Amino acid sequence: MPPSRSASTSKRKASPAPSDEDTPKVTKKSRISAASAPRYSDQPTNKVLPTKIDFPQRVPNTLRFATWNIAGLAASQKKGFKYYVEAEDPDILVLTETKVNNVPVDPVLKERFPYSHWTISDKKTYSGTAILSKKQPLSVDKTLPGHPDPNQVKGRIITLEFDSCYVIGTYVVNAGQDLKTLDAKNVWNEHFTAYIRDLDKKKPVIWMGDMNVAPTEIDLSNAKKNWNKTPGYTQDETEAFKNILDPPKSVTDAGKFIDVWRQRHPDSHHYTYFSYRFNCREKSLGWRLDMFVLSERIVDKVKMCEIRSEIYGASDHCPVVMEIDSDILGSSAESS
Repeated sequence: MPPSRSASTSKRKASPAPSDEDTPKVTKKSRISAASAPRYSDQPTNKVLPTKIDFPQRVPNTLRFATWNIAGLAASQKKGFKYYVEAEDPDILVLTETKVNNVPVDPVLKERFPYSHWTISDKKTYSGTAILSKKQPLSVDKTLPGHPDPNQVKGRIITLEFDSCYVIGTYVVNAGQDLKTLDAKNVWNEHFTAYIRDLDKKKPVIWMGDMNVAPTEIDLSNAKKNWNKTPGYTQDETEAFKNILDPPKSVTDAGKFIDVWRQRHPDSHHYTYFSYRFNCREKSLGWRLDMFVLSERIVDKVKMCEIRSEIYGASDHCPVVMEIDSDILGSSAESS
């Protein structure tokens, strides 16, 4: 059944869903600073980031994690990518939809993040995921165990193992226009669910990235219009995500997970993606697709989780940031 209520009036059209092929255009540079930019009611619509960005100081004794769908590294670098990275200064940064064909040679990024891991699609300038880290992992895995088509996994997932937890970065498969790749999405969800549950039995998990699903009706505009018609908001996709967070009773020995931003903002209609088409940013027609999902047993270590709504222009997505107790990765990572 569709959701019982919509976040919008029935006269509105369905919100455009995210696409791997969106290619935004560059317009003139904005002078709006991140610290003073208004949120949601009057959002900045610049297409290039300001050179000066200020964020609040991080909570003491925490690590800062950030995830950002950059809609193409080359394009975002021309529109202020580095100014965000300098201002955020995360300890671990997950980039999705990098669209790179080779591992980038960027001395500035390498100096900031000594441990950089990229997974690249076989399809040129398509998908792509990276985890850039100041902390050295014990191991790195770029596979999704059990998935029948490794080519569909390339560019989509990286797992870093640390002493005390796993960090997974994903750019989850899109169900496609007219839901033409929903079957492929279902295969991904089946194997990813088994994978994250298996990891959670060993160590807590921090899963971050573009999940390509709006979990509930308040996570997108015009929910009723989009239900079971638009990629990212179908019964198959939302149930798969829900079953990771709260496994069915029929599944034994599976831990629970928490959508951290939603837990901390239970009633907020804030989004991380706004299509460049149809003036969606100006109309607040968006989707919340980029998230942090954590093993339930470590959620009390989170001190902050926010959508960086003001960081818009270098991509059609906004970054999401989380601060968590500095001991989360374990002693070896702290000393690396």
